[in-house]
Amino acid sequence: MNILTETQKAYADEYEGAWITTYTGKQFHFLKPTPDEVDIRDIAHHLSLLCRFTGACRWFYSVADHSICVADLVPQELKLSALLHDAAEAYINDISRPVKYSHKLDSTEAAIMSVIADKFGINPTAPEIKEADNILIATEARDLMANTNCWALLPKPLSARIRPLDSRTAEIKFLFRFQLYGGKE
Repeated sequence: MNILTETQKAYADEYEGAWITTYTGKQFHFLKPTPDEVDIRDIAHHLSLLCRFTGACRWFYSVADHSICVADLVPQELKLSALLHDAAEAYINDISRPVKYSHKLDSTEAAIMSVIADKFGINPTAPEIKEADNILIATEARDLMANTNCWALLPKPLSARIRPLDSRTAEIKFLFRFQLYGGKE
């Protein structure tokens, strides 16, 4: 016999459509997103409050800050794509690579990223972006993490050290870069 409490029934009804409420108050259906549910203000705000590496850093370092740094490393024509390469995480969180790939969560993230890519006309899978992302991961591992010697082989880190931005600065800088790189809502 399956007896649900009234609260459990209410939650089951509320999440039937698999959606979340965003910073701007939109409903985002993460299993079947549509372009009108994607908002750059939500992306910037959410990513500025998400800590990289599921929070396992020495200091708070946001996904927005990481995305800005990745964009700094690619040619001009890829900067908008690099800035938004992790934009799907605004809606499903920063899931560590081992968890993402071992539990096949990458397909949900890919579906969300596809809608974002179509909306903003970007190509977040360009090889130059993946290379820049990996250089940043190596740099972040050196500067922000403990015991990363057992990680997969990474490229040489940047000579410059990571200096994390606070969340509000990261959000403002992310939105500024979005406009600077030709992004249109």
